[in-house]
Amino acid sequence: MARQILHTLLFSTFVYLATAIPTTTTYTQLSDINTRLPIHLPNPTLKERGTTINFLADPSSFRPYAYYASSAYCKPETIKDWSCGANCEQNQYFTVSAQGGDGDGTRYWYVGYDPALNNVIVGRQGTDPKSMMTLIDTANSGLTSLDSSLFPRDTFPATMQVHKKIADEHARTIMPIYIAVVNLVVKYMDKHPSVTLLGHSQGAALALLDAVFMVSHLPDWVFLQYVGYGQPRVGNQEFANYVDNYLFMVSNNGYWRITNKKDPIPVNPPISLGYHQTSGELHIEQDGQWGWCPGQDYNDTLCSVGAVPSNSDGVLDDSYGPYANVTIGC
Repeated sequence: MARQILHTLLFSTFVYLATAIPTTTTYTQLSDINTRLPIHLPNPTLKERGTTINFLADPSSFRPYAYYASSAYCKPETIKDWSCGANCEQNQYFTVSAQGGDGDGTRYWYVGYDPALNNVIVGRQGTDPKSMMTLIDTANSGLTSLDSSLFPRDTFPATMQVHKKIADEHARTIMPIYIAVVNLVVKYMDKHPSVTLLGHSQGAALALLDAVFMVSHLPDWVFLQYVGYGQPRVGNQEFANYVDNYLFMVSNNGYWRITNKKDPIPVNPPISLGYHQTSGELHIEQDGQWGWCPGQDYNDTLCSVGAVPSNSDGVLDDSYGPYANVTIGC
């Protein structure tokens, strides 16, 4: 009950703020969107290979976000004062406003603001590839409905299901994260900051649930961006369709799911257990080129499903990257 009351109060605050923002400051004009999008892909020559498109230049716009995903693995005491070494140094102007987790039963997380990117960042710690494969193997991959106190049934029906263990951890952590995001968006409202939800592996799965929660609870003028590195399948067909409809299709290219070579995690848990992957895959091929993969679970050798037809074909170390020359870890 306390969670529902707090959620109602926070949502009411944002409804008030949404009505207070003049329409001229929203993202309704393409010229405005182009100047505010946090990630800009370069404009290289595009080459068709099969039905994917490969970017012949390094998409360096993703590098700051890869460092943020990597920072989420660092000890909380080094995150608090942003002294986590190279990961923190690459985003030197970032300030942390909230953090939590114990690194074990509850992954580390942090929330803060980057003035250089004008981004409120939510970083989620992931899990090493071997442990992650155990978490999402057949025995542990039961589906469950989203917590109705966080995801109301009129928007998120019980048939929309996600990985139970990931859902349970998300439910334990989303409210302090949401409060921290609310506070920062209000604090920097005159700058109209974007909100970026990101993480690697299990952290990417948790960040995806963050994004689904935020897109349904924040006003439209808050630009949301999701960047997931090595994200596993998180939910069933209804969940994947929701992500496509409300994050990927309508977010002005603010949804990015990045996979690397033969990492087996993005093709697990298996479709045979009722799981389906979301669209929006950018796949890093063996030669280092980044390819765009259309649709959900696209079966092409230049995309994850085709590159890893079975877990025995996977390479666990590929989960760490590199992503835009950033290897995940602290």
